[in-house]
Amino acid sequence: MPSLASVTCRAGVLSTLLFAGACSSAPRGGPPGPALQPLSQSERIAHVLSRLTFGARPGDAERVAALGVDRWIDQQLKPATIPDSVVERSLARIATWRDSAASTGSLTQFPPQLAGLSLAQQLKDTAAVKLLKAQLVSPFLVNDFFYAGRIIRAQESERQLQEILTNFWENHFSVFTGKMPSPEALSVWDRDVLHPRALGKFRDLLGATAHSPAMLFYLDNHLSKKQGLNENYARELLELHTLGVDGGYTQQDVIEVARALTGWTIRRAPAPSIFMFRREQHDTGTKVVLGHTLKSGRGIEDGEEVLDILARHPSTAHYISLKLARRLVSDEPPPALVDRAAETFLRTDGDIAEVVRTIVTSREFFSRQAFRAKVKTPHELVVSAWRALGARADTSPVTSRLVTQLGQGAFAWATPEGFPEKGEPWINSGTMFKRVKFGRDLAAGSFAIVKPERWSEWTRLSALPLDAQVNGVVKNVLGGVADSTTRSVMLSIRAEGTTPTANDGPARLRELLGIAFASPEFQRR
Repeated sequence: MPSLASVTCRAGVLSTLLFAGACSSAPRGGPPGPALQPLSQSERIAHVLSRLTFGARPGDAERVAALGVDRWIDQQLKPATIPDSVVERSLARIATWRDSAASTGSLTQFPPQLAGLSLAQQLKDTAAVKLLKAQLVSPFLVNDFFYAGRIIRAQESERQLQEILTNFWENHFSVFTGKMPSPEALSVWDRDVLHPRALGKFRDLLGATAHSPAMLFYLDNHLSKKQGLNENYARELLELHTLGVDGGYTQQDVIEVARALTGWTIRRAPAPSIFMFRREQHDTGTKVVLGHTLKSGRGIEDGEEVLDILARHPSTAHYISLKLARRLVSDEPPPALVDRAAETFLRTDGDIAEVVRTIVTSREFFSRQAFRAKVKTPHELVVSAWRALGARADTSPVTSRLVTQLGQGAFAWATPEGFPEKGEPWINSGTMFKRVKFGRDLAAGSFAIVKPERWSEWTRLSALPLDAQVNGVVKNVLGGVADSTTRSVMLSIRAEGTTPTANDGPARLRELLGIAFASPEFQRR
């Protein structure tokens, strides 16, 4: 049989195709023909399972086919109606998810030497970064298992669209694990702030993030007061969280929003850290935000009114719709679709589920241009591989550390814009080597937590001839859709083989899996 080096070589051929087309929205797989040719029913099923979940598990395609794509999407948009006992049992085995925030651990103090610096200065100061690492050991230990819980939720939850949207909001409202006020802050941020509101009203989600100790501490608003205004959070609230950089605000608006949010701070001891409004730190003067006058003499109402204004602004509707369409459709989503989604946002008072419905039931979503047009992030790649093989939940930090090795540590993007939303930054010669190696190692059985031999299809496919094995791998790993190049690379195993023997099947299947996991069809979603 071919050597392991040949697996890497063949996988490299396919990954080169992915690298060359990373910036292109051209679909991979499917029959040749005009770009406007509609997706077949099997492609529609593969598309929703790739785009609206973290990857198909054994039997998922059949379940969606039986229910119908439209009914399945409608069900996913109503997560509370979907039983999720399997993931609940898995998470119950992890203390960080099972226990209350108050019992997570003692408070770790943020180095006072850094408190007077801007966020940019804190992140650029080498000595400051070393000091952060030295003093934030306890949160890292706590968060190691919290990160494992995020993997379990993405891997096992039946409420997959809610998990996809939670992952989206984690990046939209990006915070940094190296700058948290206390050990439990990230767990509360993800579990209690973002996840339950991922498909709710945007104003509720925005308000919850604005009251979060994780956000207020990360962007220094907890330090902001009348005598020492800090604009970090106000600027990102306008530029990254709501209106967008071209949303029509001015530097004066940034200042006025920062004034409105003075006194929005946190109580840091005893743990857990919680939101507090300190009226004595609040600027009670008159403010004008985006043309709206906030009367003098008020308190926390100033900040709440700012959130009302921003959550219902047309620029916010467009910006959020653009980012959702970029996540769900393509790196450069069709403007007409974004406009329709923005109209839904304004008409429904920011109902996220209805905005998502507008996007994922659209002709643009089910177009051939959108099919496999997105490159998977490392998080998506690993979880989708685990799901493809029907792997059991990993309650240890092993999987989350593997994602980190592939370039996407949980909450590890230090600056507030979050991880790249487009495919090109994730694909280069260095990252492709790691991706190909990951697929090769997975197929070789190098990960104790996920073994190909435990895959439900392993025994059956191992006993089949090459052509049937290729068809089985394409069906069960690549959603039933692979183009001629991928199939040709898989079938090229025959050219290198010697006289077939009864023992060839398992080794051949292992090589086919290595090629499949490195293929553009699997590396894209």
